[in-house]
Amino acid sequence: MRMCDAFAEAGHEVTLYSVPGSGEDPYAYYGVRNRFPIRLVACPDYTPSGYWKRAEDIRTLVEDGPAPDLVYGRDPYALAALGDLAPLVYEIHQLREDLSPVGTEEELLRTPRLERVVAITHALAHDLREKYAALGTLPIVVAPDCADPPGPAPAGRSPLPGRPDAPRVGYVGHLYDGRGIGLVLQLAERFPSIDFHLVGGTDEDRVRWQKVCRSPHVYFHGHRPPAELGSYYPGFDVVLAPYERKVYTWGRLGETGRWASPMKVFEYMSHGRPMIASDLPVLREVLQDRVNCLLCPPEDPDAWAGALHELITDSSLRHRLGAEGRRQVRERYTWRRRADVVLAGLGGPGDRPTGPTS
Repeated sequence: MRMCDAFAEAGHEVTLYSVPGSGEDPYAYYGVRNRFPIRLVACPDYTPSGYWKRAEDIRTLVEDGPAPDLVYGRDPYALAALGDLAPLVYEIHQLREDLSPVGTEEELLRTPRLERVVAITHALAHDLREKYAALGTLPIVVAPDCADPPGPAPAGRSPLPGRPDAPRVGYVGHLYDGRGIGLVLQLAERFPSIDFHLVGGTDEDRVRWQKVCRSPHVYFHGHRPPAELGSYYPGFDVVLAPYERKVYTWGRLGETGRWASPMKVFEYMSHGRPMIASDLPVLREVLQDRVNCLLCPPEDPDAWAGALHELITDSSLRHRLGAEGRRQVRERYTWRRRADVVLAGLGGPGDRPTGPTS
């Protein structure tokens, strides 16, 4: 949704092909500015045969409309099905070992009309090149996740529960394994004078962590629509990105820690929040210790406690780190800029390709 919004903002005509969501208005749910067309195409089942059937259904819909100038997507099945209709751009967030048949991704990368591969980190681009070294030079562009600069901050502090004069530490994101939630709860036990707020997570994950939480000053807010998150960030004095060395997706179906480009890191920065983050090689592609954040080893609670104490007691450091993070997002990491980077030089009227995104 963010990329389609940015493509539309850049003047492209965009149609998004997506699996059905929760039934809410997706434009309001995500808070996007542009109302590009969305075509919902369900999977009969979440198996390779179901994915291929959905890809065929997408092709039928695309063939029934105007011929696209470009197909941009993350779904290798849909891209493979559309490969003879238009040039392709394949965005990848992890090495795929789950595709069937086994050579599906390799065949996609061999497709003559594949114009570009977009990798979210340099680490992922490196591993992709190594995995498919036999294919020669791949047309890879590295483009990390991004954030939109926020609008005017609401007046006063956010209406968060807790003690009115207590510092507030925030975490926004999923509560899956590998996200460092156990470390957040350890910090809460060490700092009883600070309120901790965790925004996000499925009901199941939230209940699981609430059962092991022993601190009354930890507040679990549960999942919130992306459009509502902007009202939470201004209320946090410090934010945490405590990713572990292995970061898992929903249901532990995939491990992405080596290649992750966490969107929440960029959102923290865009709101000018001083951040403590895990010192991981992939995060160092964006984060710099004592420049736009404080970095700590994910397995060292003492280091995190020291960093949190330093930030809470040093307002000038908080301001400096937050201001630099905000500046970097505005100059380097907006969705609009990312849209220009991933499409640069691909042609089309006025060098502005149009067409579907799947």
